[in-house]
Amino acid sequence: ETPQSLTLYWQILTIFQSPFFQNDSPYHGGLFFLSVHFPTDYPFKPPKVAFTTKIYHPNINSNGSICLDILRTQWSPALTVSKVLLSICSLLCDPNPDDPLVPDIAHTYKSDRQKYNKLAREWTNKYAM
Repeated sequence: ETPQSLTLYWQILTIFQSPFFQNDSPYHGGLFFLSVHFPTDYPFKPPKVAFTTKIYHPNINSNGSICLDILRTQWSPALTVSKVLLSICSLLCDPNPDDPLVPDIAHTYKSDRQKYNKLAREWTNKYAM
């Protein structure tokens, strides 16, 4: 019997410690966990992906929801989980403050990058180390 849905937890430590992240990234070395829920009509509908580790980022809210177009309107059945994870890594390296889930963090990112990096690093040290 096929399950109604499937939830898998992915550990993406290897991605965050790879050359993809520069040493000066506030997330470098962090151990972040994501939940990936595959709906019954996957791959025709996107998986529901959320951070289960707290992270300071303008496109990720306190519930772990991620504002990323390929997880919503730009989903394609041709996309793989590894491409989704790579897109999330790209979002961490290059936030989109013009389409934020957390406007206050987006404002800090745009107006005081040094403060943003400091806070993001503090959260990484507190929640992801």
